Amino acid sequence: MNKTGDAKNSSRLKKRLLKRLAIQLSIFTVATISAFMMFFFVSRFLFGLYTWEWSDRFYQFAKNLERNYIFVVLIALLAGGLVILLRTWSRSMAQLDEVLEASRKLYQNQIEPLKLSEDLQEFEWELNQIRQEVVLSQHQAKEAEQRKNDLIVYLAHDLKTPLTSVIGYLTLLRDEQKISSELRKHYLSISLDKAERLEELINEFFEIARFNLSNIELMPTKVHLKMMLEQLSYEFLPLLSSKQLTLESELEADLSIRFDVDKMQRVFDNLLQNAINYSYEGAVIKLSAKTDQDKKRVKIIFSNQGPTIPPEKLSRIFEQFFRLDTARQTNRGGAGLGLAIAKQIIELHAGQLTAQSKDEETSFTIDLPLS
Repeated sequence: MNKTGDAKNSSRLKKRLLKRLAIQLSIFTVATISAFMMFFFVSRFLFGLYTWEWSDRFYQFAKNLERNYIFVVLIALLAGGLVILLRTWSRSMAQLDEVLEASRKLYQNQIEPLKLSEDLQEFEWELNQIRQEVVLSQHQAKEAEQRKNDLIVYLAHDLKTPLTSVIGYLTLLRDEQKISSELRKHYLSISLDKAERLEELINEFFEIARFNLSNIELMPTKVHLKMMLEQLSYEFLPLLSSKQLTLESELEADLSIRFDVDKMQRVFDNLLQNAINYSYEGAVIKLSAKTDQDKKRVKIIFSNQGPTIPPEKLSRIFEQFFRLDTARQTNRGGAGLGLAIAKQIIELHAGQLTAQSKDEETSFTIDLPLS
């Protein structure tokens, strides 16, 4: 339970108790004054029906009571008020103990919902809602930790394969003196490919470490968005050419926006890299950026033609350590952190990152405020 929720619930409980106390004191005061007034008038009427002697003790008592009538009423009101305060205090303490005991059970793994007394039904509902959120968060944390551990195991296993190949080919080149230049070149090419794959896997390890150890802080500056995206497109030309992909851009001119350039560069790199990885060979990747002046926001869309992402995977695509390709042999995608980090960066900029996939077309939409 967060501090804001605690303060809100505590304030509401105090208001409820004070309201109940005020009602009880008001009812008691009105009832006591009404009873004493009725007693006063009835007793005067009854005393008037009879001629009393001054020496009569009952008469003397009645006269003394009449002279101190207001004082007697005040004593009765104070005594009754004190009783009501003590009862309310005792009841409040019992309810407070009940709420505290229920709060302690929030983080316990029990199936039964929390139960409170009838006066605390509203708090019972809220505490059970919080408990469900806690259980869900714990479950999600365990799943993320399990995915992370599985990924590390896969990465550690995968590190051996390219490393073994590199060592094998280099050993062969060292020991075999009569290898032809073409074969030597072939072996060196394979060794380089395996070494590059080894570097990718090591970078994935660093990616996991950075995600756990770093706190993202923004340093926003004003940026010409069209120029930035055009530069991004140019940098990815070799990768696009390797799969015979075409990048079509529809970028609004003179579009300036404030954001952290380094962080957003990472987001754009990741989205375009994903589009390349999961596009059909020879397909078209579309990149667009346009503003909505009424809402003072800008939308940046990356879309590619490729296999449709199933709904059950699309709903989890921004989870930490989640990979579309569960088989490591595909060599597509990284540690499953790119989109999770991208979403976090976009949300820190007060924006949204969403994904859609249907009819063999997948698109990622960034929605950001202009200022």
